[in-house]
Amino acid sequence: MTILLAPMEGLLDFVLRDILTRAGGIDRCVSEFIRITDQLLPERVFTRIVPELNTGGRTLAGVPVRAQLLGSDPVCLAENAARLATLGPAGIDLNFGCPAKVVNRHGGGAALLDEPETISAIVTAVRRAVPAQLPVSAKMRLGNHDDSRAVECALAIAEGGADELVVHARTKQQAYRPPAYWDRIADIRAAVTIPVVANGEIWSVDDARRCREASGCDMLMLGRGAVTDPGLALAIKASIGTPAEPSSAGAANYPGSVGITWPTLVSLLAEFWLVVCTRLDARSRAGRLKQWLNFLRRRFPEAETAYQTLKSINDPALVDEWLSGVVQATKRQSSAT
Repeated sequence: MTILLAPMEGLLDFVLRDILTRAGGIDRCVSEFIRITDQLLPERVFTRIVPELNTGGRTLAGVPVRAQLLGSDPVCLAENAARLATLGPAGIDLNFGCPAKVVNRHGGGAALLDEPETISAIVTAVRRAVPAQLPVSAKMRLGNHDDSRAVECALAIAEGGADELVVHARTKQQAYRPPAYWDRIADIRAAVTIPVVANGEIWSVDDARRCREASGCDMLMLGRGAVTDPGLALAIKASIGTPAEPSSAGAANYPGSVGITWPTLVSLLAEFWLVVCTRLDARSRAGRLKQWLNFLRRRFPEAETAYQTLKSINDPALVDEWLSGVVQATKRQSSAT
């Protein structure tokens, strides 16, 4: 079982990648997309979006990060991939799944699923432009408006030289509405010879089991499910008997790996806030914490209380004061038990 952390623009950036990989269970990450239009980007653009390039292409927990490129021009993508390759990523991923209108309007992301010939040209050009030992992967949806060309697009990716394919089991038209059509991933898996990773609507251990059964994939990619429950990857691995190695922050709270506990999550929130305060502009800090709490409250009642307390607070000093109090209260409760 291999578990990947999904790229999610505006949510799963380097800060959350750092913290979620500290929780354990994640084997590899893919960055948010780096948009390629008509120019060769300077190195600082790559390192700004994927600062892990400055630490050997890995998060501080040691988890590899593949940098994702998005665009529609094979030549320009290849030139930028060649430059990116010199910066030491764990691999290069290509985006054929973004459903954003602004991206699709310019022929990128999921819009390319109507053009398997262009997809093939992009993958072929990028594969030729980077060293043979550097993995090149791709992420696609089942289609743009429908899934009639899903297998055709997957074959274009595989025959173009990609080493791995992630399939989000919905079309662009279906957006993020449940269900995910995992059985269609099985059709793609049967058609290509490269490893296929299943993605979409994996919120729980039971979802992961059903996804594996329907898709036939032993590799899963988690997105919103991992943001909502940082212990999900560990719990999935424990459920199938795969040894998981939680970080020191989570190890004591995983008897049987049935889910992360609130005391562990408080520690992760404190680490998250420290990174946010160190790396982000002051105006963005409170909003980033509230964004994560908004996801966490779906799983943790305590996070709902925290979210309601902080939702109107934007002063980082007040957030810092609140979080310090929560950390101290959690320590007292843990000592008492």
